[in-house]
Formats: sequence, structure tokens, C-alpha cells
Amino acid sequence: MNKIQFPKDFLWGTASSGPQSEGYKHKKNDSIWDYWYKKEPERFYNQVGPETTSNVYEQYAEDVSIMKELNLNSFRTSIQWSRLIKDFETGEVDQEAAQFYNRYIDEMIANGIEPMMNLFHFDMPYELEQKYGGFKSRHVVDLYVKFAEAAFELFGDRVKYWISFNEPVAYTKGAYWHNLIYPNEMSMQSYVQANYHILLAHSLIVSAYRKGNYSGEIGIVVDLLPPIPRSENPADVEAGRIADLFINLIFMDPCVRGEYDQDYLNILKKHDCMFHYHIEDLEAIKENTVDFIGINYYQPMRVKARDSMPNPFSPFTPEWYYEPYEMPNRRMNEYRGWEIYPKALYDIAMRVKNEYGNIKWYVSENGMGVQGEERFKNKDGFIEDDYRIDFIKEHLGWLAKAIDEGSNCFGYHLWTFVDNWSWTNAYKNRYGLVSLNLNNTERTIKKSGNWIKEAIKNNDFS
Repeated sequence: MNKIQFPKDFLWGTASSGPQSEGYKHKKNDSIWDYWYKKEPERFYNQVGPETTSNVYEQYAEDVSIMKELNLNSFRTSIQWSRLIKDFETGEVDQEAAQFYNRYIDEMIANGIEPMMNLFHFDMPYELEQKYGGFKSRHVVDLYVKFAEAAFELFGDRVKYWISFNEPVAYTKGAYWHNLIYPNEMSMQSYVQANYHILLAHSLIVSAYRKGNYSGEIGIVVDLLPPIPRSENPADVEAGRIADLFINLIFMDPCVRGEYDQDYLNILKKHDCMFHYHIEDLEAIKENTVDFIGINYYQPMRVKARDSMPNPFSPFTPEWYYEPYEMPNRRMNEYRGWEIYPKALYDIAMRVKNEYGNIKWYVSENGMGVQGEERFKNKDGFIEDDYRIDFIKEHLGWLAKAIDEGSNCFGYHLWTFVDNWSWTNAYKNRYGLVSLNLNNTERTIKKSGNWIKEAIKNNDFS
């Protein structure tokens, strides 16, 4: 067996988010998820909504203690806009919320856990969605900057890693393309405009952070997937290129290079869905590139040329140019319906190295969701999730190879620490190193948690 080793100061951790873990306790404003669940509970698995989460608001100290026990040295979560800010227009802070996040951050630091704080994880305040249409509105960009500035001022003396947005494309696809996130609008113009305003908001808070002379770094988390065409046929290769433009490069290029790919803009103009912008905003995007990138990876993006022409009377989507390709005999996570392809993590690392100046980056999410994990409990009540251990090992093996070949990767975060609520899937699939009893929120370390404890202790594994 080969020994897989990692750099001395490698960040080993897990990732979660505020709306998926904190619960409703002392929360004064609704996010779109709180509202949507009240409106359409049937859209959520077993009708379990965001009020039923892992109760981190009250049990954060217990979680941090277990993180320390497992030798984890970092943790990414998010600050909820709808919790921290009392008045969205003025940016007035809810002091009770500020005290909670202060306690949470201080607890992590006291236990040797590096807090990595994200400012937006799919959780638009409902009031701003209702009044202005969320990030379709330029005004909401300005309100988001007020929120970010308040977070920097409150916690910037201790938090050294800031993240502006988690997976912005996943959020806008769900809200404006694939009917998975409220307001379920299904409009390509809204998708494009919201993406542009999110990019602008990101750039403006990068600028605000640097003007504040804080001592940390700021970046963004994207789900960068190297497109894998069905074949080398020029039509399949072109399909992969277009998918790349709309899924990957839409944020990766401007966040790292400071500008959009011109082909992306040309396609938008061709289909009359170009975003509205001001020239000075493009300058802000150009001037405020990131310090680091977080990359979430779960499954590859296989595509092919379309088998048929799109209906010319149907609304335009990028899938006019490509469609997903299901490779025969692909290896699957049957519970989540996702392909398992660990080598893509190496391909991602090499792409960042070769195409993006080897910018500093880390794996911000990677993991395996499994339904019905209670089936794998042993006689002592512990979940023996060897499938998750194998999944982690394979992905880390490819990541280590990339690091050995010069990739500037500084960490690996698994999704997630303790089983958390997962949007409309609720608790259908479990991802945690630690299992959650929904009846009493009791935590129990899984076999994978004990495995990673030893891997981190030795900074290697066989």
C-alpha cells in the first residue's frame, strides 16, 4: 500500500452553513427557506423544514469539542444575513445574533479550530426577495455590502478567512433555471442578471474588506467542474466548452482574472439576455480579484452535443447547446444519484494550476450522502460507514498527487461535520462524520470520524 502524505500546515476540516444547522432559536427575520417551507411544506422531504436542524445555536460548544477530539483544525460555516441584521436597509445589527456568532467564533479559536466564515449560503432574506427580487436588484447589492461590512467590523479581528458566496451558480440555477430554490422563477434573464449582481456584490465586499485593513484573506467558493465531453468529436468538445462557460467560468474567470470570457458575453447578446451593468461596476470587478478560491466537488460534469435541435419557441437556456451525458457503467452513489469519479479532483487541481496562475485554493466541500445510514449501525450503536471512508481516501489520494505535482492546495473540507438539514432533501441523505439523532439532537461519532482523526494526527494514511 502507498502512503499518502500532506503538507505540514494543511487545513483539515468540515463545512456547513448557518441555515442548515442553526435552527430558529432567537432568529428575528425569515430567509427564503423559512418562508418557502411555511408556504409549501410538501416540497420538502418528509415535510421537514429549516426549523428542524442540528441545533448548533445551542450546541455549538459541544460540536467544537468533538471537532477538537477528531483533530480537525478548521471549520467553514456561514453567518446568516437574516439572523445578523435586524434592519436590512440601515444595516443595523441584531445584538443577540452578534453575541452568538462571537461566542461561536471564540469557541473555535479557543479549541484550535480556524474559523472560515461565509457570508451567503443560498439564504436570501425573504423581505429582500419580496420587495426587490433578491439579487436581480442592484439595490440589494448595496444592502449586502452593508451586511458584509458589519460582519467584518464585528468579527474581522479574529476571522482570517472570509468567503463572499458559496456556489453562486448552484443558487441561481436553483432559483431561476431548475425550479429547486424559491422563488422558482425559471427565467434565463433573471439567472444572468442575478449572477452578475452576485459577482458585483462579491467584488464590492472584497474592496470593502481590503479598505478595512483586516489581516486575513477573502475569496469565494465555487463548484468548478472540468467538463468531460462524451468524445473527441468537435461537436461534443464544443458542447463541453459552452457548458464550461455557463457553469464554471461565469465566476471563476472574473473572480480570478477580473473579467468575463468574451464568448459567454457573445452568447448572452445573441439570445437577448445580456445583463444590465454600469461601466464603473466592471472596473470594480477587474480591480478586486480574490486571495484564494474554495472549490466544491461531488460529481463530474459529463456532456455531449444535443441529439436534437431545441424548440425555437422555448425559452433560451444554455442547454440549447449541450445536454448531460450518462456514461455507460459509470460508478454511482445510488442514494444521491451522483457519479463517483475521484480523478476529477486531480483534474480540477491541475486546471487551477495551469489556467489560473496556480492561485491558492482549497477543497471547500467534498462528501458522500447516504440514505438510511441507521442500517449500518453496529451492536454498540455506531455507524460503520466504510463506504464514506473509501470515498474520502480515493479523493484525497488524487488530491495528494496534485499537490505533489505543484498544485497550490492548502486544505480539504468534508461536507459535513454533523448530519445537517439539506434544503428540500432535509435529512434524506446523511453526510456527516458525526450522526445526528433527530429526536433529541444527540451526536455520535461515526467510523469515518474516527478514521479521519487518525489520518489528521499522522497527516497521512495508507
